[in-house]
Amino acid sequence: MDGEERREKILEILKGRDGKVRGSELADRLEVSRQVIVGDMALLKARGLPVMSTPRGYYLDTGHREGYRKTLVCCHDRARTGEELALIISAGGMIHDVSVEHEVYGTLTASLEIRSLEDMNAYLQKMKTKNAPLLSSISGGIHSHLVETKGKEDMDRVEEILRKAGFLYENR
Repeated sequence: MDGEERREKILEILKGRDGKVRGSELADRLEVSRQVIVGDMALLKARGLPVMSTPRGYYLDTGHREGYRKTLVCCHDRARTGEELALIISAGGMIHDVSVEHEVYGTLTASLEIRSLEDMNAYLQKMKTKNAPLLSSISGGIHSHLVETKGKEDMDRVEEILRKAGFLYENR
């Protein structure tokens, strides 16, 4: 199977899945290395295809939106990361990404797609296992999350909970 056929097969697999597909699973199924899959995903994205990459796997973003989305600017140190994410989830929010502003590169964004405490725990465990720095470590802890809730009232609740806990970066 050549590269083009492999990328078409990847698209078939992603279209046929309801959830995310791990890169290692794609590599095993297509009998290539994980790095080849990373390159294939970059090529698919370069074609303008809505391939999303998360810590828990790849998926196609269909653009179907039912919820209310808002970018929330937060600030905290590494020790409070789990608390911040758990508060958002417990208030009915889903964390799509994290972004920081870099003085050279501009806005840097990483996809998170944290929808549940299980997703959150997997993310935190991977960060710990890999000893990976938070993206916000380059911006003094200041970062933003694209958060989605079912409606505006739920978003108001997320904001209020984050405000009371001191996470929102407001008037500092």
